[in-house]
Amino acid sequence: MTEATPKPQPPGALQGLRVVEMGQLIAGPFATKTLGDFGAEVIKIEPPGGGDPLRGWRLLQDGTSVWWQVQSRNKRSIALDLRSPEGQDIARRLVAEADVLVENFRPGTLEGWGLGPQALHALNPGLVMLRISGYGQTGPYRDRPGFGVIGEAMGGLRQLTGEPGRVPVRCGVSIGDTLAALHGTIGVLLALYHHKVHGGAGQVIDVALHEAVFNVMENLVPEYSAFGAVREAAGSALPGIAPSNAYRCTDGFALVAGNGDSIFKRLMACIGRDDLGRSPDLAHNSGRVARVAEIDAAIEAWTLQRTVAEVLEALGRAQVPAGKVYDARDIVEDPHYRARDMILRQTTLDGHELEVPGIVPKLSATPGSLRTPAPYLGGDTDAVLREMGLVDADIARLRALGVVA
Repeated sequence: MTEATPKPQPPGALQGLRVVEMGQLIAGPFATKTLGDFGAEVIKIEPPGGGDPLRGWRLLQDGTSVWWQVQSRNKRSIALDLRSPEGQDIARRLVAEADVLVENFRPGTLEGWGLGPQALHALNPGLVMLRISGYGQTGPYRDRPGFGVIGEAMGGLRQLTGEPGRVPVRCGVSIGDTLAALHGTIGVLLALYHHKVHGGAGQVIDVALHEAVFNVMENLVPEYSAFGAVREAAGSALPGIAPSNAYRCTDGFALVAGNGDSIFKRLMACIGRDDLGRSPDLAHNSGRVARVAEIDAAIEAWTLQRTVAEVLEALGRAQVPAGKVYDARDIVEDPHYRARDMILRQTTLDGHELEVPGIVPKLSATPGSLRTPAPYLGGDTDAVLREMGLVDADIARLRALGVVA
């Protein structure tokens, strides 16, 4: 078992970077989790009372989401009412000393609090400001509420998920939010590089959920532009690439990607269909696409006589890419995940031992690390305020007013 603590860790790649997070739920906090995993100091601002709603999402352990424990590791929590003038003043003071601000409110929210880019850059010209929203900070839809699921639909992903002719389905995770977070993280690192290397001023990174999804949709628009083709859902197959599908076995499904020319020949030899492997019109992808139904039927006739394990063992010997559909149990029991430190053990502040996802990407000299568990709501309020120069009497007054907790 890989432990998340006590062995000495080299300095993180982002050590010394100070990030203020005004996000909640998924998109903004996933971006700051990524920055925090690599050494950034992340101060998370949460509303007094309930805090980030993610604390109560999905399965709870002692009243707190285990998802929260992962999403908020390596962060400090300050409970601060951003709707109050006193809270906004504290936020300005925090941001004035920060390198990065991350927020995922609806456009215009920060401006309404006097915390928009113009005001904050006047205090801190080098500030990098990541703003994640449903539709972006501009455009005719900017004021619409938008969640990841809507971004997935507008970005073109939902149209392709599911079986042909059936209701489009979601992929099972909040992929629109995490794609936006990853694009936002890239934007932050680009802006920091520009500021440090080229002496450029701080800037705003504007990430829309649907645009992040659209950016990974490969050939949707070029195919429509060139041919008027509108790609539709294709179930488990990869349209226009053959063979690449999920095939039934006696005890489940095996995914087989035999679409390389030489791989296809090895696959056909493995399943006893050299006649197809040696067919001149199947030597290249275009020919295989024209006969994909026949090829898929041949592969499945073979897999249906075998277990998933037997299929994978035979295809492994033949050097044909193949795999099973993993669930959570498969992941935590897989030795490859363990060998690459992708399952770590984390202790929560309540003393629970959790197995949690490891850190991606893997840096050879400055790897990421799990330094601190997810914080209690407002667990770092007093410490952060004292670092700002407030004394106990100031903090007590603000707490009495409900500005902090």
